[in-house]
Amino acid sequence: MTDKNSNISGVAERYATALYELADEQGAVADVEKALAAIGALIDESEDLRRLIESPVFSAQDQQAAIGAVLDKAGVSGIVGNFVRVTAGNRRLFALPGMIRAFKMIAARQRGEQSAQVVSASKLTAGQEKALAKALKEAIGKDVSIDASVDPSLIGGLVVRVGSRQIDTSVRTKLNSLKIALKEVG
Repeated sequence: MTDKNSNISGVAERYATALYELADEQGAVADVEKALAAIGALIDESEDLRRLIESPVFSAQDQQAAIGAVLDKAGVSGIVGNFVRVTAGNRRLFALPGMIRAFKMIAARQRGEQSAQVVSASKLTAGQEKALAKALKEAIGKDVSIDASVDPSLIGGLVVRVGSRQIDTSVRTKLNSLKIALKEVG
């Protein structure tokens, strides 16, 4: 899967925009967003699924068959099921995580929300996400849509990116800063 902290590619943005426009025409933006979140969770939880998505070794037919089976088992159909199958057929499955993030950002922007990417060392609880969204709303003055992901290498704390601003309170960053400071002293 692509790095959650990286920018969204042009391919992902174009596909997400097309999906948003289709979902908006059909009045299904919320349903599509929910289904995409479920697919994103599946990708985050399964190393095999990530390998299928990322690897250029698999043919388009193999990817379509495998992702079709995953979608059927997960109960994902309709607009989102067709979208993911077309993505696989076009050999763009590698960009699916970026497409999911881009769709979420587009939907949040259309609702007048600010999108925030939050990376934590462990999965945030619903209460923690709600408290974080409230704190971010107070800080920026807008409703905030949180795109949460997990990176155990942070050890603890959070990395929050809202627009071009980033706040890094991770233990990893603090340890690296301490390491640099100690090198300068000694």
